Amino acid sequence: RKVELITYDDQSNPATTPGIYTKLLDVDKVDLLIAPYATVPTAPLMPLVKQRGKLLMGNFSFQVNSTVHHDMWFNNAPWNVAASWSDNFFLAGKKFDSKTVAFLVADQEFAQNLARGAKTIAANLGLKTVYEQNYPPATVDFSSMIRAIRAAQPDIVYVMSYPNDSVAIVRSVKEIGVGPSVKLIGGAMVGLQFAPVMESLGSMLNGWVNYHLYAPEKTMDFPGVKSFLGRYSKKAIEAKVDSLGYYLPPFNYAIGQMLEQAVTATKSLDDKVLAKYLRENEMKTIVGNIRYGTDGEWAKARVVMVQFRGVADKNVEQFRQPGKQVIVEPAEYKTGEVISFDKAHK
Repeated sequence: RKVELITYDDQSNPATTPGIYTKLLDVDKVDLLIAPYATVPTAPLMPLVKQRGKLLMGNFSFQVNSTVHHDMWFNNAPWNVAASWSDNFFLAGKKFDSKTVAFLVADQEFAQNLARGAKTIAANLGLKTVYEQNYPPATVDFSSMIRAIRAAQPDIVYVMSYPNDSVAIVRSVKEIGVGPSVKLIGGAMVGLQFAPVMESLGSMLNGWVNYHLYAPEKTMDFPGVKSFLGRYSKKAIEAKVDSLGYYLPPFNYAIGQMLEQAVTATKSLDDKVLAKYLRENEMKTIVGNIRYGTDGEWAKARVVMVQFRGVADKNVEQFRQPGKQVIVEPAEYKTGEVISFDKAHK
């Protein structure tokens, strides 16, 4: 039976998604559902799919099932609780015998949720907060905040930012500096995983430690991932989108792989049958083996921390090589020890 994909543009507007998915079910009569990208458009769907008893494959959402508890939701994103985004960052900071921390966080719900998890981890490690600033989403000038961080002399600087903010913060740090006290800076900066951003910032990235989901390091050379990225890159360059595709595309492909395995093994398209299979079996994908736990999230989170090293300016191809995004935590995927920011940033 040929697979047909029926897609609609939700325009990243959460108000549109319940209507779109109702149409997919009642008019198009689709067999299987894949969620839209991200948390905000997905959250309004959860009551609908639970009421209808439909399997929904998640697509990079965060905690959308934590209150609904739908037993047929399975997220493709390798995090689970808020702390899973940040624990490896602070683990890396242990090497420097850190005592103090600064927080710079976007004033948006998702960012604040992650920051709360990070602050809990920091408190449990006995780190003293010496600077804390939430900034409005439209902020473009971070110079005063970077100067304040420099004056506070923290050992660690934790940043939770979105792509435009991330670029501005990295540039501001390059211009102003954070001082010799800072051994570790980064954490949860969205955007530093994207090819255009990495190419634009170039050597300014050196020394930053940030979360990632996949890096071309030997410990993440999962079966099939290089072949997929090679095929993807050719199409991406033609379409003028992210030419590396490390952040989202492999995990999107994994959704299809998991559905394929479940359907093939059960010889069924019944939502309950497929959900049971996904709950009870380890799924083999190009982003590694996945086993599901509570509320359809990964049983074992796998958010790695990478440190940019030896990055040159205006060269996106360098990021296809190992050694430019060295995995410093967790131990299972580590390809190098973290280096203090002042040394790695030179």
